[in-house]
Amino acid sequence: MSTAIVRTALFVPATRPERIPKAIASGADRVIVDLEDAVQENLKNEARHHLQRYLADTPGAQILVRVNAPEHWAHAADLALCQEHSGVIGILLPKAESAAHVSAAARTGKPIWPIIESAKGLARIGEISEANSVERLSFGSLDLALDLNLSPSTQGAEAILGHARYAVLLATRAAGLEPALDGVFPSIHDSLGLHAAVQAARDMGFGGALCIHPHQVQVIHQALKPNQEELEWARRIIESARSGEGVFVLDGLMVDAPVIARARAILMRAG
Repeated sequence: MSTAIVRTALFVPATRPERIPKAIASGADRVIVDLEDAVQENLKNEARHHLQRYLADTPGAQILVRVNAPEHWAHAADLALCQEHSGVIGILLPKAESAAHVSAAARTGKPIWPIIESAKGLARIGEISEANSVERLSFGSLDLALDLNLSPSTQGAEAILGHARYAVLLATRAAGLEPALDGVFPSIHDSLGLHAAVQAARDMGFGGALCIHPHQVQVIHQALKPNQEELEWARRIIESARSGEGVFVLDGLMVDAPVIARARAILMRAG
């Protein structure tokens, strides 16, 4: 399993292979070439052909691929392509709804990132997260909202999605997975809204977010950083901890191992 910090994973349509180098140059931690939602149904085979050619022409490629969902007619061919190329370093599995779905994708020998984006997937999140080869979970808020018949941008919808995010975080921790990624923020030009959404996801415990445009990458990275007050607090904790005392008092508050661990995590987030 990878231990690299992944804050952003940027989607690129497989029908536009010329955009893959631009996506890589965006600074995103991972680039996901998309064979699913970003590709029209009548262009699925063409998209796979474009990806096949890109991988053949780019020996040093390091990309993830979002394959079509397990019940889709193109799923098996998508997995076969991923298995064939070492440049595919992971598979984003949409509509993951059982351990069997994950196991079938895992036969490619690639790490799997299941997307929890349906009622069935959410109900079976425990078995999905514990399945072989799962590296991290990702959250498909838009598709889940549609599947649950939620009214977009309402207080009720946000309450339900909050519960779903909690389930993703709990399953992630219980299975010992890499930090989960929140779903995409659909408004490309609303940087303030994206920043606020990512900060909220960060505060919940997500490691980052999926994104759909290069402009979103740096906004997400900035939103994930601790603020100056948090940084100063963390530095003072770590500096005081160098005394070797397991428990000590700083500014009238007790500091023990969990507090020190939190300070280290904040400094790691800051790079």
